Amino acid sequence: MVVRREKKSRKMHGYRNRGWGNVGQHRRAGSRGGVGAAGMHKHRWSWVIKYFPDWFGKRGFTPRGPEHTPIVTTINVGRLNEIVEEMVRKGEAVKEGNLIVVDTTKMGIAKVLGEGEIRYPIKLIAYNVSKRAKEKIEKAGGVVVLVGKQP
Repeated sequence: MVVRREKKSRKMHGYRNRGWGNVGQHRRAGSRGGVGAAGMHKHRWSWVIKYFPDWFGKRGFTPRGPEHTPIVTTINVGRLNEIVEEMVRKGEAVKEGNLIVVDTTKMGIAKVLGEGEIRYPIKLIAYNVSKRAKEKIEKAGGVVVLVGKQP
């Protein structure tokens, strides 16, 4: 086997220009073909076809309209307590027996969550209630009434 006398890195190492001519070859931005995704529909199209065939285009559709937009508003038990206090203070609280009625469906609220504390026995009318919120309301002497699906 013949010993290779020169290293590979010696290739294209001419005296000055390494085989790229006299002035400017492989020197400026003109040889790069643009910056970023430039040329993906032009001179780099074959690269796109080979390596990223899904680079362009869209798939599926995004449904629009109120029937496709769910109500995602929520409220915490602590905030409900503040609302009840305000209703009692103003004298607007509607009572059924000793329970204060709070209807979150008329407020446009989809779910009642369990953060905070409630100090009043309330009758909560809601679309959806978390387990923790239900426990806290019942612990305070209240009742939870779940209504059917939200509009």
